[in-house]
Amino acid sequence: MNTDESSRSLPSLPVPVGHRLAVGCRAGGAKGICLGLLLIVSIGVQQSAWAEDPWQAFTLTQPVAGPQPLVAETASARGIAPRRANFKDEQVSLPARHTANWVVDSGDNLGMPFMIVDKAQARVLLFDANGQLSGSASALLGLAVGDDSVPGIGTRKLSSIRPEERTTPAGRFVVSLGRNLQGKEILWVDYEHAISLHRVATGNAKERRAERLASANIHDKRISYGCINVPVEFFDQLVSPVFKGTNGIVYVLPETRDNHTAFATYYRVE
Repeated sequence: MNTDESSRSLPSLPVPVGHRLAVGCRAGGAKGICLGLLLIVSIGVQQSAWAEDPWQAFTLTQPVAGPQPLVAETASARGIAPRRANFKDEQVSLPARHTANWVVDSGDNLGMPFMIVDKAQARVLLFDANGQLSGSASALLGLAVGDDSVPGIGTRKLSSIRPEERTTPAGRFVVSLGRNLQGKEILWVDYEHAISLHRVATGNAKERRAERLASANIHDKRISYGCINVPVEFFDQLVSPVFKGTNGIVYVLPETRDNHTAFATYYRVE
């Protein structure tokens, strides 16, 4: 772990929404601290972020915070049968099933592809815009159990982040693909807190991340600083093509509270 990283500041500039930006980042070894430009409603805001590994050094198409969907009526209130996700015989947890069904029934994904990160099961489920399951995979998650990022953690050095602070935050995130300095893609999830979904990072042999990813033991999956690690094949064959040229939504399921507190318009669909 690097104990002293340096990086180059970027000026705050008005930037047209959706433009691709080259973002400077200086990384050392397997860790780095990046400076990015967060786009929200055509305004560039200076933002620094710690990086878990070289996947976080990027040329970025930054996800833009789109409009939130209106609170949807339940199916019973509409007097019609609820719309449901198609899991294609995949065995999923009840919280993941209920969440995917709610997304499809309410249209909360706003016509975009979406992903559910089931922290309790250490799995990710990827759906197309219509709620058809595209694929699923095991995932590595933040070392600490918890649903909130520590305020300001995105600007701190890795050496200052305690084990109990290494959480994968729960919530609804507008996401898009970025690209690191080695030309590899990542999916930005929570830019403010420097959380992304990326190919499993294997630079530190002592962490045995590839072995952990293949393990059937859920406890083996808690190792990262908060980022979501997935198999290389899953990222290359599914994540990258699905989110190419489009934003999407990632729903990270809470593990210390219920869905109603994590998702503003959530209602249960059996």
